[in-house]
Amino acid sequence: MRLMITSPDKIAAALKAELPGSQSHYKMLPPGRVLNPAPEDQSKVKPSSVLLLLFRDVDDLKVCLIKRPAYMKHHAGQIALPGGRIEPNESASETALRETYEEIGIPRDKIRLLGTLSSFYVEVSRFQITPFVGWMDTNPEFILCPDEVEKTILFPIEAFKPPYSTIELKTLTGLMKVPCVKYDGEIIWGATAMILSEFYDLINQA
Repeated sequence: MRLMITSPDKIAAALKAELPGSQSHYKMLPPGRVLNPAPEDQSKVKPSSVLLLLFRDVDDLKVCLIKRPAYMKHHAGQIALPGGRIEPNESASETALRETYEEIGIPRDKIRLLGTLSSFYVEVSRFQITPFVGWMDTNPEFILCPDEVEKTILFPIEAFKPPYSTIELKTLTGLMKVPCVKYDGEIIWGATAMILSEFYDLINQA
């Protein structure tokens, strides 16, 4: 295993190559869930995008995670990435940048987009998620939208190193034992863990 890629130019180059995709997603996929919608569900799919926003903090490569408030309709109380549903006449990248500004106050002119990770489907909410990877040259200064963000978590990518934990959670589909990563008293699982899994594998691939 080589040293983790931590420079923006090298990350951008890696994102242009073949991505790990579903091989990484399956490591963190909750049991019984799928990565692609059934043919009869295609018309119900809601295109969305998120931003995996990176910055270097001393020797650590960190990503800005958020915790959703407990009263939200989708993914209440969960650890997430800034993002949301793509609006009409808006590109996926525009959505990711707009939502990042609205949710945590980081303006788009402070973010360098490096590329995208693999898109996948979240069966329980019907979101088709396209994850963008962005870079900041300075440590972020947040202005949180309290309706959408309870707090931010500056997560060191190295903390995603396996082996992973499992935990039993109450979900919309009942009690479920899911793979997860525990960090700073929080549980990272589901779509966020799947995105981080692919990014971790990408920058650590042999």
